[in-house]
Amino acid sequence: MKIIAMIPARYDATRFPGKLMKDLGGKPVIVRTYEAAKATNLFHDVFVVTDSDKIEKAIQDIGGQVVRSKKEHSCGSDRIAEAIENMNVDIVINVQGDEPFIDRDSLAKLIDVFQQDKYEEIDLASLRVSIKEESDVSNPNNVKVITDTNGFALYFSRNPIPYQRDKNTIPTYYKHIGVYAFRKQALLDFYHLEETPLEAVEKIECLRYLETGKRIKMVKTSKVTIGIDTPEDLEIAKKKINSE
Repeated sequence: MKIIAMIPARYDATRFPGKLMKDLGGKPVIVRTYEAAKATNLFHDVFVVTDSDKIEKAIQDIGGQVVRSKKEHSCGSDRIAEAIENMNVDIVINVQGDEPFIDRDSLAKLIDVFQQDKYEEIDLASLRVSIKEESDVSNPNNVKVITDTNGFALYFSRNPIPYQRDKNTIPTYYKHIGVYAFRKQALLDFYHLEETPLEAVEKIECLRYLETGKRIKMVKTSKVTIGIDTPEDLEIAKKKINSE
């Protein structure tokens, strides 16, 4: 089974333009993420997929591998699908470029999902972590996920889900961590489909998979990562880097 990591890296991010090239402890954010993925030693190859000259140069300057996007893309899955369409791979791990603190154990758990799936019934796997602070639950930048009793995703939302109607029942909230593992064919199927209605409303790309019948296995992790969506997130990340 050939397993690769792909890091989609768009320079002009909507909420925080240029964030992947912002300094994080003396290195650009995208370089930190690339080096963290390489350091796991879980992959046959690690690539950054980008349409940016600046990002391409930053990765090449450290000897990294870059694939240039040939088309405009609205989401990271499309960008990766274009890059891997003619590659000989089985499993593709999408590591978000703004998640420089992803750890090896979490990635290994995703890979294990496919190694244990002998009948190839799972299309995707992704990570979820329990959150309790009201500010985390209500923050629309934190995508929440609910699952069935077997851990398969039922829905993703920027709103708090589930809704707590009975105040005597305490819900468990899970934040979706933006790291995906795909079977190659599931990713290519996504690429050749139009944006789906729920995806368009929530602006959450994994909803396209659910709306078209794909099965997403959600894996629990206790590792709380720092996704850099805002300038405030970057300051938190800097404090973490400086404390290590």
